[in-house]
Amino acid sequence: MRISQKLEYACRALSQLAKHHDGRTLTRLEALAQREDVSANFLVQILNDLRRAGLIESRRGSTGGYLLARAPGGITLRQVVDAVDPSLLQCSVAREGESGQAVRLAWDQVSNSLQQALDQITLETLASHTGDTMFYI
Repeated sequence: MRISQKLEYACRALSQLAKHHDGRTLTRLEALAQREDVSANFLVQILNDLRRAGLIESRRGSTGGYLLARAPGGITLRQVVDAVDPSLLQCSVAREGESGQAVRLAWDQVSNSLQQALDQITLETLASHTGDTMFYI
């Protein structure tokens, strides 16, 4: 499966925010970018998408930063995908030809399974695991 860099960075940034979530403490853009070794310029665009989707909040100013809009257990990977890279969940297979309908149904089943798996993984799950964790779908 090919995950876009944008989606990967969104998950990494949200995982950082989940690790430090207390409902009050803001995390600065520079700190997020440094912890995850990503470009701050690209990250701010991603964070804006996440803010528009209602997954994070932002505050401006010298004491500003970002925080999750709700508890990490209430934000799923499916919501992150919908906010940042919704094309990942769209099925582009046509129904033409004698086999088109059967092929489309098969890929729809795969897509539905992926969506269900993404609904089961929360930011709390991501934040609580170390690098050697295996996710089973």
